[in-house]
Amino acid sequence: MGRLSRWWHANAPTRESLECNRFLAPVAHRVLEPSLWRFTRRSVPRGVALGLLVGIFLLIPGIQIAGAALLALPFRANIPIAAAMTFLSNPATTPLILWASVYIGNWMLGRSADASGFMALVNDHATIRQWIAWLFSEAAPAMLLGLTLISVAMAVVGYIIADWIWRHRMGRKWHSRKLRIGKAHESSALEEVASV
Repeated sequence: MGRLSRWWHANAPTRESLECNRFLAPVAHRVLEPSLWRFTRRSVPRGVALGLLVGIFLLIPGIQIAGAALLALPFRANIPIAAAMTFLSNPATTPLILWASVYIGNWMLGRSADASGFMALVNDHATIRQWIAWLFSEAAPAMLLGLTLISVAMAVVGYIIADWIWRHRMGRKWHSRKLRIGKAHESSALEEVASV
């Protein structure tokens, strides 16, 4: 748990870093509201779901964090969790996400598009004209449908898992608290009997 905690403190966005983000400047006063930074039973699973949804669907570093933070506002989700969950899509996982999205999109639409054209555009720093041409190709609808399905599915699964972990953790805390209180009452009862 020590490594995870260190990673979290090193990579999680702070209120100050979001305050300085140029994309969030117009809504910084809303983003920095203290209730959006508390870890509660409802805000944490919402943050996980929104972070996964935005992080997988957008796949654009920097915009992901801003998008997750902005989407957290109306849903009252935890902003640090939402922003941190966008890191699930990173340079190591992006090719797998893109391949899976094209595969799923092809399967759903009955097409045979290839993701290599998209990767070539990214690697060659394509012009806007080339991107527009790709949007009208066979691969774009398949990839967009696949990205939508994967991001929604991951958001639902993330919400369920985060909610279960939160409930399980709180249940364990309440159980240990009951045991401590029970032992304290038992020992005080024994002391009263011994003093009589």
